[in-house]
Amino acid sequence: MTAIEKRIILENTDMLSLLGMNDNNLKLIEDRFNATVIVRGENVIIKGVPEEINSIEKIFKEMVYVLNTNGELKTSDVETILDLTVEGKEVVNEKEIDSVILYTKNDSIRAKTPGQLNYLQIANKNDICFAIGPAGTGKTYLAVALAVSSLKKGIVNKIVLARPAVEAGESLGFLPGDFREKIDPYLRPLYDALDDMMPSDKLKGYIEKRIVEIVPLAYMRGRTLNNAFVILDEAQNATDIQMKMFLTRLGANSKAIITGDITQIDLPGKSVSGLVQAKEILSSIDGVGFVYFDKSDVVRHKLVKDIIDAYEKFHNNDKP
Repeated sequence: MTAIEKRIILENTDMLSLLGMNDNNLKLIEDRFNATVIVRGENVIIKGVPEEINSIEKIFKEMVYVLNTNGELKTSDVETILDLTVEGKEVVNEKEIDSVILYTKNDSIRAKTPGQLNYLQIANKNDICFAIGPAGTGKTYLAVALAVSSLKKGIVNKIVLARPAVEAGESLGFLPGDFREKIDPYLRPLYDALDDMMPSDKLKGYIEKRIVEIVPLAYMRGRTLNNAFVILDEAQNATDIQMKMFLTRLGANSKAIITGDITQIDLPGKSVSGLVQAKEILSSIDGVGFVYFDKSDVVRHKLVKDIIDAYEKFHNNDKP
């Protein structure tokens, strides 16, 4: 069989820990296969027959998974991965590896439902992704995880998170404090998501250096965002004019995710939701992807699905 060459990139990986002291883990792989493995930075070049190349690529993926999950990679771990791979078995399901978005200190953030996995794939494939669906489906949380992952990997230089400051039954004027204190409750869910994904001191430093910005949607006007990962949350409460303004902020090497629930629009009666309009206008544009969640994707408390179902029945004149 003719030998071929394949290059894989192990982004955001501690290569010293992965390869082991004096490249001991790499030597264990080379001892099991006839293929040649060359490591240059984060690039792994494999030369050999296709079957061995596929096996070695799988071994590296599983080694990275174990390293990121456990914080270390022991010689015994590598030997177990090698033994199982040679026997045609898996340490970690391939779909499980591909579902991981971000490794945190104590856990990993991953797609947990088929809908969320589809979201991950479409968001990675397109520069602009709309995620539409009910509360609790992970739209915002996974978007923030994708943004943090892109920042850690050096794909982007900054993250910008925005929300419309629409008064959902409350008036800003009646809230205590200055403007920042008034607007913080609207932005709090974005802070909470970031708090789960990076150490508080690091997050504070990023915010002070404006590497991470969390702002009301109105603050986006007039800006051009290059090398940025931009998220618009609660986009059902953006007007059509605001949505166009937001989407045209995108500069070179930037990505945007727009999340929202079109069943929870808090705009004044005659205002057009920019999210609803975007569904009609942008669905056929290459590079713009749409993901639709339903209650089967809810990953919050089990009662959330029942609550969503009850409201759907109520609004369909089939009261429970």
